Amino acid sequence: MPFRLSRRTLLNAAAGIAAYNISRPRHATARGNWPDRPIRLVVPFTPGGSNDALARPLADALQARLGQPVVVENRPGAAGSIGAAFVANAPPDGYTLLLASSSFATSSTFRRTPFDALESFDAIAQICLAPMVVVTKPEGGFRDMAELVRHARAHPNTLQYGMAGMGGIGHFSMEAFNMAAEVKMDAIPYAGIAPTQTDLLSGRIDFLMTTLASVRGLVDAGTVPVIAVSSAERMENMPDVPTIREATGIDFAVDIWWGILGPRGIPPAIRQRLNEEINTIIAMDSYKQFLSVEGANPAPASVDGFAQALRVDILRWRQLAAAANLHEDN
Repeated sequence: MPFRLSRRTLLNAAAGIAAYNISRPRHATARGNWPDRPIRLVVPFTPGGSNDALARPLADALQARLGQPVVVENRPGAAGSIGAAFVANAPPDGYTLLLASSSFATSSTFRRTPFDALESFDAIAQICLAPMVVVTKPEGGFRDMAELVRHARAHPNTLQYGMAGMGGIGHFSMEAFNMAAEVKMDAIPYAGIAPTQTDLLSGRIDFLMTTLASVRGLVDAGTVPVIAVSSAERMENMPDVPTIREATGIDFAVDIWWGILGPRGIPPAIRQRLNEEINTIIAMDSYKQFLSVEGANPAPASVDGFAQALRVDILRWRQLAAAANLHEDN
């Protein structure tokens, strides 16, 4: 079963209404006194992961541009659903925002949530897109992705891979890969990326598919090898690492996204102001350099463009969940 959820797929979803569409009239910026008090940016995962890494420099830059504190608040649990529920129930006044990622789409598909992913939130701004990387345990790991797949096919259910929570993007991406490769491997869920890294280093799990940002320290130190990337094309800052498709011949590619959401009902002028400020920030050389180091690419979009891309992503993962029977009750 081929699986492709790539940068091009997500960007094409926003075609015609993407960022900086000069044929479309610009909204007026927010009127009144907004913002006149601190803004809370909720990260629905523990500190140290990719969401947290992206949120903090963005919050600092927003604070400088808006003239009010932008406070990052970690509310982890249930693959991001706890933090998302908190934001969904907040007043839609532009003072409580969610740093969301592809795990928002997958976790809301996997489990019953006190919110509707398509109806409870306003899309505000897309930040970036990035592939995932496959890293193996340092001792006795696989030399390349082809060897990993051969082993998985010859020895079903013997390989164990880690993931930061059932229902997250790591879980769904690996389920998509298992289907595309026609293999069976055991998923080991963890409360966050830190304990996942610990067990990878100790050899308790065999490998991990995650974002480069989540394992940047281990990769930079040469502690764990990167044997493949999940994108359709090789990463610019890791040109020697093949894609999964190159290494195995399996028709599989997935990129994940990060963006800003808010509770449904935020005044359009505030959404537009935030969208313009965030698009300005991610166009800055300093932030683009930061994203490059983390293995991500800027992906600005209009408010409507991001809303459309978000809907495409949620529906696509719902199709995968139905095909693979991925639900929390199973």
